[in-house]
Amino acid sequence: QVQLVDSGGGSVQAGGSLRLSCAASGYRYSRYCMAWFRQAPGKETEGVAYYDSDGSTSYRDSVKGRFTISLDNAKNTLYLEMNSLKPEDTAMYYCAAGWGYCTSASGAYNHWGRGTQVTVSS
Repeated sequence: QVQLVDSGGGSVQAGGSLRLSCAASGYRYSRYCMAWFRQAPGKETEGVAYYDSDGSTSYRDSVKGRFTISLDNAKNTLYLEMNSLKPEDTAMYYCAAGWGYCTSASGAYNHWGRGTQVTVSS
């Protein structure tokens, strides 16, 4: 049984930082992608950052240079370091995991955390 438990959200002012964590258990795929998605009120879910099992990472354009995704294999924990936060980053953030290559299509991910809220005030 795969479980993802995401945490670390909060309320910060613009320019601030947060680090999200996603503790994973029960994951046995040799080829996988772990990612962070977000959904703002009234908007569609969008991919934010991706971590491929080969160690490569990728980001949506709007967060490049501000967000960093990483995976601590010893702790089975995925992180999203978010710096220089902007009000438009306000959303519920979800950790996701799926078999195969990374993709921005949320439907490709089989497992999801419950989400952690990030609120950035101006």
